[in-house]
Amino acid sequence: MSVRDPILHSVPIAELRPTQMTVGYREVEAKRKRWREIGDDKEREAFLGSHMIPVLLGPKNRRYVIDHHHLALALHQEGVESVFTTVVADLHHLEKDAFWVVADHRAWTHPYDTEGVRRDVGDLPKSIAGLADDPFRSLAGELRRAGGFAKDNAPFSEFLWADFLRRNIKRKVIKDDFTDALKEALVLACTKEAAYLPGWCGPHGD
Repeated sequence: MSVRDPILHSVPIAELRPTQMTVGYREVEAKRKRWREIGDDKEREAFLGSHMIPVLLGPKNRRYVIDHHHLALALHQEGVESVFTTVVADLHHLEKDAFWVVADHRAWTHPYDTEGVRRDVGDLPKSIAGLADDPFRSLAGELRRAGGFAKDNAPFSEFLWADFLRRNIKRKVIKDDFTDALKEALVLACTKEAAYLPGWCGPHGD
C-alpha cells in the first residue's frame, strides 16, 4: 500500500488536491523565476520529469499532493497545465474520514492557516490555486538558505520554523522590510529557544 508507483502519471495541476493550507509566496515566485530561466521545451520537459509531485491516491481516486506544493503552484501560475506525479500510497479504498486519519498520523497533511492555527481538514483548499500566502513560511525558507538552520527531513520542518518565527517577529516587520525581518530571524535562529526545531545549528560562539 505504501510502495511508490513506478509509472509516471501526467496529471492536470487543476485536479491536484493540497494537503496543506498555505505556502510562502516568495518561495513560489522564486520557483516561477527558475522555470522562466529554463531555455527550451526539451529542457522544461526534462525538468518536469525530474521533479515529480508525490501524491496520495485518495477517495474517488483523487490525487492529494504531500510535497512540492510551492512548485506545483509556481508551475500553475506559469501556465503549465500538467505535471508528473508519483503515488506514495494508494488509499483510494478508504472512506474519507479514515483517509484523513491516516494522512494525519503519517504526517502527510498540515492543515494550519495563515495565523498558524490548526483547522479542520474540510477547510483545506480544493485546488493548488487556492493555497494562501503565509509570509512566515517565506521567511523560514529564506532563513534556511541564509544558513540559519540546516535542511532536515522532518515533515513540515520549515513550517515549524515558520511557527517559531511567527511567535517572535511581528508580521508588520516582514511586510515593511523583509531584509530586516531576515536579520532578526538569523539572530533568533541561534538562540537556545530554537533548539527544539529541526536543523537547529546551535548558538554562535558557544
